[in-house]
Amino acid sequence: MSPDNTPETDHTRMHSVSDETRRIVDQVLDYSRRRILSDDTPLDHAATAAELKRLAGVTISEDGIGASRALAVFEHVLAPACITTDHPQFLSFIPSAPSKAAVAFDLVVSASALYGGSWLEGAGVVHAENEVLTWLANEFGLPAGSGGVFVQGGTIGNLSALVAAREYARERLDDRDAPRGRWVIVCSAEAHSSIASAARVMDVDVVAVPVGADGVLRAPEVRAALEEHGDRVIAVVATTGSTNFGTVDDVAGIAALKQEFDFWLHIDGAYGLTAMLSPLTRELYAGVEAADSVIVDPHKWMFAPYDACALIYRDPETGRRAHTQHAEYLDTLTEAADWSPSDYAAQLTRRPRGLPLWFSLATYGATAYRESIGHAIQLARRIAEEIAKRPGLTLVRDPQLSVVVFERDGWERADYNRWSDRLLADQQAFVVPSSYNGRPNARFAIISPLTTFEQLSAILDTME
Repeated sequence: MSPDNTPETDHTRMHSVSDETRRIVDQVLDYSRRRILSDDTPLDHAATAAELKRLAGVTISEDGIGASRALAVFEHVLAPACITTDHPQFLSFIPSAPSKAAVAFDLVVSASALYGGSWLEGAGVVHAENEVLTWLANEFGLPAGSGGVFVQGGTIGNLSALVAAREYARERLDDRDAPRGRWVIVCSAEAHSSIASAARVMDVDVVAVPVGADGVLRAPEVRAALEEHGDRVIAVVATTGSTNFGTVDDVAGIAALKQEFDFWLHIDGAYGLTAMLSPLTRELYAGVEAADSVIVDPHKWMFAPYDACALIYRDPETGRRAHTQHAEYLDTLTEAADWSPSDYAAQLTRRPRGLPLWFSLATYGATAYRESIGHAIQLARRIAEEIAKRPGLTLVRDPQLSVVVFERDGWERADYNRWSDRLLADQQAFVVPSSYNGRPNARFAIISPLTTFEQLSAILDTME
C-alpha cells in the first residue's frame, strides 16, 4: 500500500515508498558507504566489450532484473571495468581526488530533487554556490560583484566565456564599422584543446602564438598578434597551468597590454588556477586580477567530484546578456531580477553541481585546501629532484605546479607503452605515456593528498 493507503499499481511502483523501495535504498546506501569509506579500492582496468557483454548479460528487459541483481552486476562487473580516478596512484591526464565530505554530500544533492538553474526554483542552493564563487573571485583578486556559475567542465566553461567575449566585442563595435574578416581568438600554441574546440563551435579562428622552450605565452608575442588582427580579436586566452606541463603563462605581461588594446582577457585555469590558493605558488599568478573571465575545475584540484567547473565573470552582466535564453514559458524567470545561474553559460537545465564543493569547504575550511594543494606542489618538486639524480632519466622541464614530465633515455613510444601497461596490469599505477614536440615521455600529474614520494619512487624503479 502507498502512504495514503491507496492500492499500489504498476504506474506508481517506481515512485512509491514501499518495502521494495526501502530495500533498494538500503542496498544502494550500503554500497555507497562501503565505497566512500574504503581505503584499499583497487585501480582496476578496462575490459573488452565482449567480456562485459558475457559477464553482465542482458540487464534491460520488460520485467527488470531487480535491484539486488542490478547492483551486483554494477559492483562486480561494471565498476571493476573502470579505472579508479581517485586512486592516489592514478597519475595520468589530470586526476580527480574528491574529499570524503564532497563525495558524501553528492548523495544528498542527488537525493534532494534540487534544480539549480533558477533562483525561483533553487534559491537556497544558488546562494550556497554563489558564496563559493564569491570566495574564489576574491582569492583570484577579482573585484566585488564578480560572479558566474558552475558548469560541467572546462570545455563548456571556456566556450561560455568566449561566447560572452564575442558578444562584448560586437557591442563594443556597434558604433563603428564591423571589422573585416573573421573573429579571432589569440592563445598559446600550448593552450588546451578546448579552446580550438570552442572556436569550431563558434565558427571563429584561432591564432596559436608560438612559445619558447619553457612553454610560457608572453606579452611581446601577444602584442604582435593584437597589432596584426586588430578589432577582429575577441579574446586573448592565457593559461594558468597547462594540462601537459602545468605551465603558467605571463598573465601580468599580457594583462598590461589592456592599457593599449581593448580586448577580453580570459584565464583558462581549469587545472592550475587552483594553485593560486597556495602561498607556495601565488606569485606566479600576478595579473589574474585583471581578467574579464576565469575558469577553474574543482573536480580537478579542489577535491570535488565530477563534474564541476567554476566560470566567473568580472562583470557578470556581460555573461547574462550573452547567454540568457528567451521563451514564453521562461518569462517568469527572465523578467525577474533574480540571479538565475542558467543565464551565465551555454546551458539551461542544470543540477547544483557546486554544492559538494560548498559542503566540503564549509566542513574543512580553506586552510585544509591550501595545505592539500601545497602537498602536491612540494611532492612534484621533490620527485623532480629525484628524477634529476637518477641515471637514465631526464626532466623535460622543471615543474611549476604539480605536473612532472620526464624521459627514459633511449626509450621509444613502444617502450613507454609496455611499461605503462605493465604498471596497470600489476595494479601499481596508472601512468599513460605523453609526448612533446614528437618525443614520447612519461608524466606524473599529482593531485591526491594521499600520493606519497615512496609511491612515485617505486614507479621510477620500474623503469630501470
